[in-house]
Amino acid sequence: MKEITPKELKQLMNENKDFQLIDVREEYEFDEVNINGELIPMGEVMDNIAKISKDKQVIVHCRSGKRSATVIGALESQHAFTNLYNLKGGILAYIEEVGL
Repeated sequence: MKEITPKELKQLMNENKDFQLIDVREEYEFDEVNINGELIPMGEVMDNIAKISKDKQVIVHCRSGKRSATVIGALESQHAFTNLYNLKGGILAYIEEVGL
């Protein structure tokens, strides 16, 4: 599974690169703190495949990186995605390494 570090993600944001950021946490978690990703809770991802780009880099994140890794594994094996990256350490690592 491909990963991206919080600092690499921040650099993509700063450079206004064309990528998709998907947050697979629950809505209440997203409401507490978010980094402007598109909210598609883990349990709803398979019903929202059409919302996930196959044409550009897609970074998937959750709280710590475990749920997003599970989602990526399922998308890669069941829907042949090849452009997915897991945010290493999730939003917790992003806050710790980059801040908000």
